[in-house]
Amino acid sequence: MLNLGQVDRASDRAVYRQVADMLREKIQRGELEPGDRLPSESELAEHFNLTRMTIRHAIQDLKNEGLVISEHGRGVFVRAAPPVRRLAADRFARRHRQAGKAAFLAEAEQSGHMADVDRIEVGYMPATADVAHRLKVSEGARVVRRSRRYLANGRPVEQATSYVPADVAAGTAIEQLNTGPGGIYARMEEAGHTLSHFVEEVSARMPSPEERRSLDMSPGVPVITLVRTAYDTAERPLEVCDTVKVAHAYVLEYRVPAQ
Repeated sequence: MLNLGQVDRASDRAVYRQVADMLREKIQRGELEPGDRLPSESELAEHFNLTRMTIRHAIQDLKNEGLVISEHGRGVFVRAAPPVRRLAADRFARRHRQAGKAAFLAEAEQSGHMADVDRIEVGYMPATADVAHRLKVSEGARVVRRSRRYLANGRPVEQATSYVPADVAAGTAIEQLNTGPGGIYARMEEAGHTLSHFVEEVSARMPSPEERRSLDMSPGVPVITLVRTAYDTAERPLEVCDTVKVAHAYVLEYRVPAQ
């Protein structure tokens, strides 16, 4: 059993939050290392002389922060994998495409993760008003919609949906489930669309019920939303990508010139 203190029942801070504070400190100080199992609910309840429901609330706080994960039938463990570090200034570098790596694969590997993608759906659809505005096409114009879910070390961390004008995708692997080495940006450039730059809009919110199920998230965990538009050298939008990321699974790093 960890060397834990006792809660202060006279404190204004709820006792379950005090328990969460003590466990969090153990994790942050390295006394509980990545992959270590936390004491069971019954052990913690006995130590603090609290109900298991109170302990459950404390553990839920740590889950919401992304510090611990539950494994059915085994217990609660300190999250083993560090966040995926998303290097905004590097992830779309042409050298990654030329090496046959799409952006997520490149950044996940740099962060020490095993990357994978599943639940891929591809098909044509009429552009919604927002997509049409971003792609500078008419509302209802045909676009290819590509939806997929990304995993790091087997755990869902992101789902993304791309929209590509029909004339850009036609006759390329962008229409297929497997886009081939380097992803859709490599296929665009092979077709003569030289990428120039990307514009990203980042915000945060709580996930929808569908997003929470898809990303296997605990209640109370927020998501990062990122909408990216890719442009060619003629300033034409080639793709809009709407991404939802599990907030605690990512660190977003930006390099900004001081000019």
